[in-house]
Amino acid sequence: MTFRLRALGLLLLVAVVATAATAWLTLRLATGQVRESVAAGREEVSRITGELYAYGFAHGTWTGVPDTVRTLAEDTGQRIRVVTEDDVLIADSDALAGRAPRPVSDQPPVLVDPRPELLFPPSEMPELAAVKRTVLAIGRYRIASTRAACLTESGVTVTAERDGMGLPVVTSDRPVPRCDPSEQVPDPLGASDPEAAAKCRGEPGRRVFLDCLRRVFAARTVAVAPPRLEIRLGTRDEAPPTLEVLPAAATAGGVALVVMLGAVLLSRTVLRPVRALTSAARGLEEGDLARRVPGGGRDEIGALGRAFNRMAVSLQDAEERQRRLTGDIAHELRTPLANLRGYLEALRDGVVEPTPELLASLHGEALLQQRIVDDLQDLALAEAGALTYHRADTELGDLLVACGTAHRGQAEAAGVDLVAVSEGEVRVEADAYRLRQVVGNLVSNALRATPPGGRVTLVAGRRGGSAVVEVRDTGSGIAAEELPHVFDRFWRADKARGRATGGSGLGLAVVRQIVTDHGGTVEVRSEVGTGTVFTVLLPAGPAG
Repeated sequence: MTFRLRALGLLLLVAVVATAATAWLTLRLATGQVRESVAAGREEVSRITGELYAYGFAHGTWTGVPDTVRTLAEDTGQRIRVVTEDDVLIADSDALAGRAPRPVSDQPPVLVDPRPELLFPPSEMPELAAVKRTVLAIGRYRIASTRAACLTESGVTVTAERDGMGLPVVTSDRPVPRCDPSEQVPDPLGASDPEAAAKCRGEPGRRVFLDCLRRVFAARTVAVAPPRLEIRLGTRDEAPPTLEVLPAAATAGGVALVVMLGAVLLSRTVLRPVRALTSAARGLEEGDLARRVPGGGRDEIGALGRAFNRMAVSLQDAEERQRRLTGDIAHELRTPLANLRGYLEALRDGVVEPTPELLASLHGEALLQQRIVDDLQDLALAEAGALTYHRADTELGDLLVACGTAHRGQAEAAGVDLVAVSEGEVRVEADAYRLRQVVGNLVSNALRATPPGGRVTLVAGRRGGSAVVEVRDTGSGIAAEELPHVFDRFWRADKARGRATGGSGLGLAVVRQIVTDHGGTVEVRSEVGTGTVFTVLLPAGPAG
């Protein structure tokens, strides 16, 4: 995986995790707190209304209810205001707590009706018996509510339980002599019958009748029952429930920590090789060309490290080549120039006679130095891409014949047979002068390496889509370990060979550069004692 994909994947993962964690936490907190708030609110409302209903049901009056309201407000934290349906204030938790009453909430009030609901047995009951039951229940409720109210006003603790008719059965922790408790009225309706109850529920007329009796009962008991209450909870400016800060802050801190760890990991992954590259680049700047950086990764940073190492190797090789070139040039020029200087000083001083042979030798030495300088100039221009080429359609067979003719005299003087062979018409788009320079350098080397009686063959042909020029000789050959250095500057196969037979040592380097500039390659095969073959491959033009 590339470094870019790793970085994008890491950042995307962090973003997704952070977003998911934040969304999950927010949803969880909001949902949980809303549920808790709603459940708590319902429980508080249910408790407040339940205890107030139980108080009114048991006591038959709202006298003494402020103590209950105060306790409920302290336990639930709610602001409780209790009024009757006629807007008569019964109790206010703010006033009970000794502070100014705050505006009540705009929510609709909760109604508490402590009056009992008349219950009818599920068994069949005649209409007259049902009417008698209703009248009896009214009387019993009047007695019970009056007794409960009297007991409450007298300070006695009152409790109540619902009897079979749905009416309160009032009991107290102690009797109060000044209140005359009433006798319990027996239930004249008898036991219940499940089958009759099911039948009763299935008759709409009977349900309407019983509902009518319930309305009569409610109307007849209004005067003695405590009034219904309207309970308002909360205040108008009360702040809504808020999310808990600690879990959100903890999760935000965790997400921030993950992001920071990811950033640290990413920075270390990037900066470590970058620091190594910076240090190595400074080393190169200071001349330490042996500096390298680890380049084992498969991402862009690893590729950059390997490219830097290749650049450093190239710089080091170039520096070494330049150093060797300078040394080689100095070596190649020092001896002949010293000889020329010595002979010239001897001629000036009259020590040596200026014979034609000596002058010819000195002229040849000067020509050799001129050739070295010309070859160096051509090689420098070619490597810099500044060597000018005049490309044209060239027939290689004719070019080889011309080269053979030009070197015929040198071949005859060396006792070597020079032959040019063309395997059909072979045309290339090239600079004919530079190609003749290439072939001429190869032929010159072949004639110097071939003993008398040997042969040098020039061959032009095709190999697939390439034009081929081969220069074959039957000379001494080149050792296998020397073949990789054939095209190096100032290389010579025979280190002891003199300049008269060894050349400048730059010809093959010039050959390789010119062939490369033409989009071709040059190869060499050799066997010691058998001979050498130089093969030049060039892009071929269309066949004639």
